[in-house]
Amino acid sequence: MRLDIFLKNTGLIKQRSEAKRACDAGRVQIGGQPAKASHLVIIGEQIIIETDVRLLDIEVLGVPARPPAKRDRHRFYRIIRDEHRDPYEDLSF
Repeated sequence: MRLDIFLKNTGLIKQRSEAKRACDAGRVQIGGQPAKASHLVIIGEQIIIETDVRLLDIEVLGVPARPPAKRDRHRFYRIIRDEHRDPYEDLSF
């Protein structure tokens, strides 16, 4: 399954287009390298997703054959690290 579809189907990113933009901007990494939206997700891979307010590091536990129910999405990944950030932290007045 493509990375952008995996991120959308597991609810890690709300929209596939948003997942693709995050990949294009280098905010999604696999193995410490920027990942393309077309990357095929493999069980056991570590994915880092960085946004303005959050850093999420996950391990892929499974790849759903079709979009899972919301209550089952968490079964396809394990959270390694989840850091919330203050978007105004770097601003100085």
